[in-house]
Amino acid sequence: METKKRDIRALDKTQLRDFFVAEGDKAFRGNQVYEWLWNKGAHSFDDMTNISKETRQMLDDNFVINHIEVDQMQRSNDGTIKNAVRLHDGLIVESVLIPTATRTTACVSSQVGCSLDCKFCATARLKRMRNLNPDEIFDQVKAIDNESRLYFNRPLSNIVFMGMGEPLMNYNNVLKAIDKITSPEGLGMSPKRITVSTSGVPKMIKKMADEAVKFKLAVSLHSAIDEVRTSIMPFNATFPLKDLREALEHWYAKTKNRITYEYVVWKGVNDKQKDVDALVQFCKFAPSKVNLIEYNPIDDGDFQQANEEAIQMYINTLERNNITVTVRRSRGKDIDAACGQLANKS
Repeated sequence: METKKRDIRALDKTQLRDFFVAEGDKAFRGNQVYEWLWNKGAHSFDDMTNISKETRQMLDDNFVINHIEVDQMQRSNDGTIKNAVRLHDGLIVESVLIPTATRTTACVSSQVGCSLDCKFCATARLKRMRNLNPDEIFDQVKAIDNESRLYFNRPLSNIVFMGMGEPLMNYNNVLKAIDKITSPEGLGMSPKRITVSTSGVPKMIKKMADEAVKFKLAVSLHSAIDEVRTSIMPFNATFPLKDLREALEHWYAKTKNRITYEYVVWKGVNDKQKDVDALVQFCKFAPSKVNLIEYNPIDDGDFQQANEEAIQMYINTLERNNITVTVRRSRGKDIDAACGQLANKS
């Protein structure tokens, strides 16, 4: 009976070193393999050219590298690239490369589907199939870094966890992936160039603050009035704004990192002066900035982008209250790669 091979990237460096010692080899061999797996992104044991053929065969007998495959790549008119990424078990997630004149941002997924139920988001309609492993998150970033070098002649500069899934519902794996991405033995990226975007899971925001993470936090807010927020993000009934606010106050007290609020203004939902006034109050308890995001319709048309007057009312009121506000125009809409559109239509 064939024994099931273990996923080699589930082992840390110490475990790899111990494995080689147990096989009668030298511990440093574990360091070499670890470097191939994380720093060089090897997809097979045969890629590990400074290791003997016998050792590579022995690794192949015992382990598997569950690397991702970019199943389909789409390029937008504006340069955005969307990857449909096939996982080792055949499931698909999507990740996006967003280029500007000076930087390249990777938007990565953390779950297959999503744990939450936001009514305006296409991903929320896919039931959550499973969490992604740290190596599957890492591989999305590595693939986009390769594409950035190939198509834009520069390495990846920023990462946002704004793809499919709620990152804080896959907390441990997301943090392990970020450890690998920021480690000199992985991709060596600065944690200050990474933003984790959450719909707001108070307990996990506090946990992140207590663990003194160095990356940035963004919160998909969309309303600072409980009834309105619950109508578009039903889980808000479980995690109401007062709990979210308390968690964010804790975050700022511990990290001194400013919070970004992601905010879409919809016609007839949150486009009144009272909505802006509530947002201003919510912004005042900790230093923050607001990104007003263009809405990208999903098929049924239940939600519509608010008119320009409503957007301008938000901008004017926020600026008058000394709150930094940016209007984000969406990229990659023609290939369903924009915010809220990732739904594996392929």
